[in-house]
Amino acid sequence: MQENRKTLKRLTLGAMFAALTAVTTAYIFHIPMAIFGGQGYVHVGDAVIFLAASCLPTGYACAVGALGGAAADLLSGAALWAPWTFIIKALVALCFSAKQPTLLHKRNYLAVLFAALISIGGYYVAEGCLYGNWIAPVYSIIGNLVQAGASTVLYLAIGFALDRINIKKQLSI
Repeated sequence: MQENRKTLKRLTLGAMFAALTAVTTAYIFHIPMAIFGGQGYVHVGDAVIFLAASCLPTGYACAVGALGGAAADLLSGAALWAPWTFIIKALVALCFSAKQPTLLHKRNYLAVLFAALISIGGYYVAEGCLYGNWIAPVYSIIGNLVQAGASTVLYLAIGFALDRINIKKQLSI
């Protein structure tokens, strides 16, 4: 019975994180990347994926990243990118670990760097494949760096605040 309760709690939290990822990515701080010379848009939705991956077991975290990110593409009129985002954001979530008693710990501090590399590299490949041009995606790197930096700062700030109130112990997931 206790395991069923834990599973339900993880599913509920995962669904909430996926919805928050979609809304944050598609609507909140949604900046078209054209100002950085690239395609798509800059957002801080990755911070939500980072938080989910720091709270939830790996499979749940990957689902949050994949479903929330792809849903954001569908909501924002970028359906062409949804399959790529589904894969890239699931891989981003793999960088983090929820196995420590806090959100912020050594692995998760390093994870933001690997997540940025996966996201930047993944979208470079996606844009190259989608448009058949491997030079133009270079301009998107700037916007992707801004996005990774902003998401990292937000993740660290929220993670620090949530660790101060011992959120993982309170959630007991």
